Amino acid sequence: MKKYLFCLGLMLAGVAHADELANANALFAKKAYPQALQLYTKLANAGNAEAQLHMGEMYFYGEAGTVDLAKAEAWFKKSAAKGNKTAAGSLEMMKKRDARRADLDYWIGKYDGADLTTGQFRCPAPRIPAMSKQNEEIESVSAKVAAWQDCYNGFVRNLNEASPLTKRIPKDVADLLTKEETEQSRVYLEGVYAGIAENAKVSAKLVLADFGAWRAATDAYIKEHNRIVTEAAATAPRKGD
Repeated sequence: MKKYLFCLGLMLAGVAHADELANANALFAKKAYPQALQLYTKLANAGNAEAQLHMGEMYFYGEAGTVDLAKAEAWFKKSAAKGNKTAAGSLEMMKKRDARRADLDYWIGKYDGADLTTGQFRCPAPRIPAMSKQNEEIESVSAKVAAWQDCYNGFVRNLNEASPLTKRIPKDVADLLTKEETEQSRVYLEGVYAGIAENAKVSAKLVLADFGAWRAATDAYIKEHNRIVTEAAATAPRKGD
């Protein structure tokens, strides 16, 4: 009888743990993270492999209140030691994070958007004189500005298509980012995008301002030149006078 009661006690304890685990999972699903963490901690300390896995995940993603990769790894190891394959996979993922640390840091705070402003998307401002008097030069300036405008429009289209810049993060790198790192990357890349766009706008305004001033001055010169030629022709003596 004692043996029977002992086994029954163990069975009931297992049922109780299962109920607590279900409650913890439900709390987590509701984003009641402090309450879920409390239950997971109790179960994890009692040796429950699934609770240990969830503890690791909560510390990895920051739902435990902060991101603590050391604690996450420790809980994953405990769960994996009990045969939890998801925990083992999480440990493998953390190893990949260490191996790809430079790539993670690049997208979190070092990417400068050079691929969006170089090569075919580099549109240097054309040299525009204050005024042109010869048709050859007028045609040359107009052609240079038109070529710059085509380049700039292509740059703008490509920049718009690249937005948001988080799309440029390789999937195998994005999958290794924590939630906190993903947010850091998003904010940083938004700043990079804004900087590129603002610099392009300023550059374009300067080119258009110079072009407008050149055109006004050139048109004024041509108008005055034509007036002088017309008046000269009108006052010139005719043959036979």
